[in-house]
Amino acid sequence: MAQTHEQLLKALLARGAGLDPVRCAVVHPCEAGSLQGALEAGQAGLIVPVLVGPEARIREVADEIGADLGGIELVQAPYSHAGADIAVEMAVQGRVEALMKGSLHTDELMHAALSNRDFRTKRRMSHIFRFEVPLYEKPLLITDAALNIRPTLAEKMDIVQNAIALAQILGVETPRVAILSAVETVNPAIPSTVDAAALCKMADRGQISGAVLDGPLAFDSAISGEAAAIKQIDSPVAGVADILVVPDLESGNMLAKQLEYLAGGTASGVVMGGRVPVALTSRADGASARIASALLAQLIAHHHRKYRP
Repeated sequence: MAQTHEQLLKALLARGAGLDPVRCAVVHPCEAGSLQGALEAGQAGLIVPVLVGPEARIREVADEIGADLGGIELVQAPYSHAGADIAVEMAVQGRVEALMKGSLHTDELMHAALSNRDFRTKRRMSHIFRFEVPLYEKPLLITDAALNIRPTLAEKMDIVQNAIALAQILGVETPRVAILSAVETVNPAIPSTVDAAALCKMADRGQISGAVLDGPLAFDSAISGEAAAIKQIDSPVAGVADILVVPDLESGNMLAKQLEYLAGGTASGVVMGGRVPVALTSRADGASARIASALLAQLIAHHHRKYRP
């Protein structure tokens, strides 16, 4: 019997049991969902929220949802762009260990992160969705569906490595990575098939580590062993993929939203590759998605305490 969204969230939150909450700058939480999600993540012991934005508006929203901001730190920022810059600088200074998107646009927050040289690391930043889908037996990571629009091969190498790191943090010792395309054969007319083949060879040569890669694979072959068998595809990844690497942001974004709105999937998301993790969700997401994303940020932040990015 399929688990409910509440049961899935409870099981995910159990991964953070015993970990102390991390200070997290919540950027521009100026509508009910973003503020409530941040406060509930704080109540769940995942983060210590630091609210960055126009204080009067944040207090107004708090009153609207009946929330008590007693004991919550507020950092004044007159508008969303300024809030993003302030929050990123707080991360650079070590004043917070994570960032969380509030009700501003993704590009506002990520522009601030990408523009701050001290926030960047040697690895390119990328977004990773974590999905629980009723018809698939284990969680799926999908990348990159929110940040890198048309990544190059070199950028895809970092995108893959970031996703592998998150899978390992979540307890998958050797994740299986499917590099998606429209077909399973290398076709120069379809650039994503060439990139997939190159990424697999990079893994063979140790340029990508910690996982088993295969591609190009069509979506059905990646998640269905039966489909792969019918196509006579012999693959250690087909039907058991932990990570789906999409060709570009457009295809990834459509896939993610189809899984959520047509397949009943529950999603959370985080950006890796920067100085601190960024819990990044859609403005349409409810509090539960924001809580789950805060959990991912908490786990990554604790990992960063041992292994600095």
